[in-house]
Amino acid sequence: MIRVEGLTKIYGHGPAAVTALNNVSLEIKTGEFVAVMGPSGSGKSTFLNVLGCLERATAGRYYLNEREVSALDEDELAGLRNQQFGFVFQTFNLLPRHNILRNVELPLIYAGTPGKERRERATALLARVGLGHRLKHKPPALSGGEQQRVAIARALINNPAVILADEPTGNLDSKTSYEIMGLFLELHAEGRTIVMVTHEPDIARYAERVLHFLDGAVVREEVSSA
Repeated sequence: MIRVEGLTKIYGHGPAAVTALNNVSLEIKTGEFVAVMGPSGSGKSTFLNVLGCLERATAGRYYLNEREVSALDEDELAGLRNQQFGFVFQTFNLLPRHNILRNVELPLIYAGTPGKERRERATALLARVGLGHRLKHKPPALSGGEQQRVAIARALINNPAVILADEPTGNLDSKTSYEIMGLFLELHAEGRTIVMVTHEPDIARYAERVLHFLDGAVVREEVSSA
């Protein structure tokens, strides 16, 4: 599903330039669950942002289902983001003044989906993540784990083929982290492709394959023992 060849990302110019990705080449198969690990500044979040079309690579090629993403214009990239990817972040990125139903249906509002269909789909997803009884609550009234469940529901609202998660358990306690990872395992069992950045070895073990980044390159790859 995902193939990158010589992927390079450089920030800045001249002596101040920083190489965040350095000639990365790899493949991620459809339905695979991959964890990305590495120290701060190793390039793992940049890699995720390039995969999700949030940033453009400086050099190299990126293919999604054999379509060359690196050749698309900004409008095409925006369409790809909305249609193919669901994003889950460490900081949840929810709108505090809107209730969670509104937060989850937001991508469908941008897509022009009729109100009744939006609400039905968002309600069903919130019920799936165990929050069907709290539709009118706003994010500040929820625990961190509940807010991450809302974020996962929002990531699923467009039925994406790929889930991109950047430290999804980074702000959660151990018990809540394991509950959230249980949701990711359910999504994986449904055949979704998941790429997850994490600094926690216990969380990385939920994935089938672990990529270790250092100085912008993949220096080691292992199959999870979980």
